[in-house]
Amino acid sequence: MPRPILATIHTAALQHNLARCRAAAPDAKAWAVIKANAYGHGIERVFEALRSADGFALLDLEEAQRVRHLGWRGPILLLEGVFEARDLELCSRLDLWHAVHCDEQIDMLAAHKTNVPHRVFLKMNSGMNRLGFTPQRYRSAWTRLDALPQVDEISLITHFSDADGARGISHQIRVFNEVTRDLPGERSLSNSAALLRHTAPAAGETPDTPDTLMSDWIRPGIVLYGSAPDHPEHTSADWDLQPGMTLTSKLIATQAIETGASVGYGSHFVADKPTVLGVVACGYADGYPRVCPTGTPILVAGQHTRTLGRVSMDMLAVDLTPLVESGQSVGFGTEVTLWGRSSNGAVLDIDEVAHAAGTLGYELMCALAPRVPVVVDGGC
Repeated sequence: MPRPILATIHTAALQHNLARCRAAAPDAKAWAVIKANAYGHGIERVFEALRSADGFALLDLEEAQRVRHLGWRGPILLLEGVFEARDLELCSRLDLWHAVHCDEQIDMLAAHKTNVPHRVFLKMNSGMNRLGFTPQRYRSAWTRLDALPQVDEISLITHFSDADGARGISHQIRVFNEVTRDLPGERSLSNSAALLRHTAPAAGETPDTPDTLMSDWIRPGIVLYGSAPDHPEHTSADWDLQPGMTLTSKLIATQAIETGASVGYGSHFVADKPTVLGVVACGYADGYPRVCPTGTPILVAGQHTRTLGRVSMDMLAVDLTPLVESGQSVGFGTEVTLWGRSSNGAVLDIDEVAHAAGTLGYELMCALAPRVPVVVDGGC
C-alpha cells in the first residue's frame, strides 16, 4: 500500500470562505486570488469551488492558460502585469487584464499591435515600496495610458503593507484617495487583511476608516484557503474561516522511553519522565517544516498533543503520553492530523503550526511537496 500521508482539499470550505469574503464587502466584485498554484492547493482542484467569484487573479501566463482551459470566460487579472513585450500577444488572445506598474510596461503597450484594446490596472506605490508608480508620478502614468489606442479602461489599484498590523491602512488610503480623487475607473484596494480587519472587523473591534476604503474589486487570497491574515492576533475561527486543506498521516511505530532518553537527530528532546512516543510518516520532504521545534501542536486521533525532537526527512515524533494516560487507544495506524480537520471534526489551524515554525500559513500551503498525494472532497 502507499505511504499513508495524504492532503485533502475541502471544496465546501473554499466556498464558505469565499462567501465570508463577499459578506464582508457585499457591494464589491471579488477576485479569487489563485497565484502560486492556488496557494499550493492546485488551480484545477479549487476551480469549481471558486468559480462563483467574479474573476481570478494570478501571476503567470501559464496559470492563466490553465484557467481558460478549465472553461472560464470571465476576467483574469495578471497581478504583476507582463514581463516582456510578447506577453501582450497572449494577453490579447486570452483576453487577460493586467497590471501596469512601471514605465517599461507602458512602453510595451505603446508598441503593441492589437485590434482589441487592453483592460489595465494602473498600480500605485502608496507605501509598500515594491511595485507601482509613486503618488507624484501616478497621474502622469495614467495620462500616458489614457492616450494609447491600445488601452481601453484603466482601473486603479494599490497594495497595503500593514493591513495585518497595528499601523493599519489609513496612511496609504489617504495618499491613494488624494491622488485618484477625480480619476475615472474602478478601484481595487482590499487584500485579505484589509477586507477582514478594516472592512468587516471582528466582533467588538472598530474598522480603520471604513468610509474611505472603497473597493470596486476586493482581492481575497489567503483567507480563501482558511488561514487568518493576522495570526496570532486573530485565528481562523475568529474570522469564521474553515480549513481548505488537511494534511494527515498515520502512526507507523510507537516507543516507550525512560527518563533521560533522547529522541531524534541531535538529541534535541530528552525525556524528563517516562514517555510514550509515536512515529509519524511525515517529514520535511513532505513539506512539513524542519524547523518546527518540540512542542509544535499536532492531532493524534483528533486529540491535541505535541511533536518531540527534530523533524526528519520522512518522519517526526509525537508525544502519546497524555493520550495513553487518559485511556485513549493509540498505536500503529492511528490517524495523525498535521494541520486541518481530523476525522472526528477537531481542527488544528495551519497558522498554529506555522507560528511554531516562525513562519506563516502561506508558506506551509505553498510548500506541500509533490510526493504527497492530494485528493479533493466536497466536505469541510
